[in-house]
Amino acid sequence: MLKPKKPVIVIFLGPAILCYVLVFLYPTLRTTVMSFFAVESVSDSVSKWAFNGLSNYIKLFHTSIFIQSLKNIGRIWFFGGLGVMFLALVFAVALTGNLKGTKFFRSAIYLPNVVSAVAMGTMWINYVYNADYGFLNGILKNLGVISTSILWTSPGLLFWSMLAAYSFGMVGYHMLIFISGIEQIPRDYYEAALLEGANVLQRFFYITVPNMRGVIRTNIVMWTVFTVGFFVWGQLFSPVNLSNDTVAPMNYMYELVFGASSSATTVRDTGSGAAIGVILMLIVIAVFFATNFIVRRDDAEV
Repeated sequence: MLKPKKPVIVIFLGPAILCYVLVFLYPTLRTTVMSFFAVESVSDSVSKWAFNGLSNYIKLFHTSIFIQSLKNIGRIWFFGGLGVMFLALVFAVALTGNLKGTKFFRSAIYLPNVVSAVAMGTMWINYVYNADYGFLNGILKNLGVISTSILWTSPGLLFWSMLAAYSFGMVGYHMLIFISGIEQIPRDYYEAALLEGANVLQRFFYITVPNMRGVIRTNIVMWTVFTVGFFVWGQLFSPVNLSNDTVAPMNYMYELVFGASSSATTVRDTGSGAAIGVILMLIVIAVFFATNFIVRRDDAEV
């Protein structure tokens, strides 16, 4: 068997490694270092940086809006995650059976994930949640649930309205991951279970779930990555200024680095913005290791 020559390996791996270093590794290291310095503008040269140790981190955890942003992504991760994973798993199980039109339903459920988040958010705000002609108020009125229109984007409901709209578009993505896992389970398991008289729930809990541990772990990690990167939806539901109902760490970081709101209440502080990036990275790493520790095996013993 011929061994690959080193020049060939370098030719094929070189561009990928170079892109990895320039696009991921260098920005990550620079951001991490920057988080320990007082930096006003992201374009400031290193000579203008002033070392301040953990001051950026301490300041963030004493800032109410940053604490609120962490609470918001915590609620998105937990409550949104429960809803999305439940629906995604139900659809995945249903669409790997003998249901007619499986391809159509898979495509239809996944379609919202293909549509731009800006377009999807605009649709929800203008055509679903609108108090005058919104789809949701119209349905509830026709069913006799409400008699007057509800302002779904009012302060008390804004977060949950945003979460529902965001979660709607994420179900299809996680459904496909579940489907890929279910289709890898040998059909012999289910046939043997049927011969033994196992019902639908028993087959689900004793065959499907145990053999999808690795897929469940992947979905949890991916959901965490998406939650940590939550940004566009917060901007759409609170387009003018930061709001406690919709702010996420990425929104606050954007405000610190670029002063994006029309009446910015924060002073530009790129060092603290970099610290937010490091905190989010640590959250993803922590969830990754936690899920790997909890879900140690990809497959159940048979």
